[in-house]
Amino acid sequence: MSPTHVVLAEDSTLLREGLIGVLERFDFHVTAAVDDADQLLAAVSDHRPELVITDIRMPPSFRDEGLRAALDLRRKDPALPVAVLSQYVEQDRAPELLASGEQGLGYLLKDRITDVRAFVSALGTVAAGGTVIDPEVVRRLFNRSRGPIDRLTDRERETLARMAQGRSNAAIAAEMHVGEATVAKHIRNVFDKLDLPLDDTEHRRVLAVLTYLQQHPPVTP
Repeated sequence: MSPTHVVLAEDSTLLREGLIGVLERFDFHVTAAVDDADQLLAAVSDHRPELVITDIRMPPSFRDEGLRAALDLRRKDPALPVAVLSQYVEQDRAPELLASGEQGLGYLLKDRITDVRAFVSALGTVAAGGTVIDPEVVRRLFNRSRGPIDRLTDRERETLARMAQGRSNAAIAAEMHVGEATVAKHIRNVFDKLDLPLDDTEHRRVLAVLTYLQQHPPVTP
């Protein structure tokens, strides 16, 4: 089995070197390790990795350079697996990242990683197209006042919750044990009840997910 090629962005030299060592032990190969967002964008262009791992706060301002770079990468290639590894939950742009595609997305908190094998397993899931989000990230993003989501029925909220987890219509149908036509009807109702502007379906889907992430606590499947 060939290793998964990774581009890593982390401004802390010690942590960056430590991550390289861990990744190389578990069937990952770090093709480039950089310390700022501009280098990250260049490295991804040069190396075409199978997984990007990035911190959020990096030089020069140590605000959200890494997250903005991740969003830029996902806009260019929504199928590119990206794992954010940070100490922070970035409230403003994180929902946009979580709505940036239906596959290959991770948001992990450094301070909550206590098991190396579980950590690399999560990265493997992201590289394979799955979604892994630390529950604390979800809790903080969902801990906001409710609004238009209250208009939805339980099934519509359940559908929207799965959309926010990156599920396709087919996956939602399988998990809810209904047909895809029923899922499509729920999604149309969500769009209408949230008063989303008439636009292409994918754009409305992103807006619906952003509304969910901003205003509603998680729905237990």
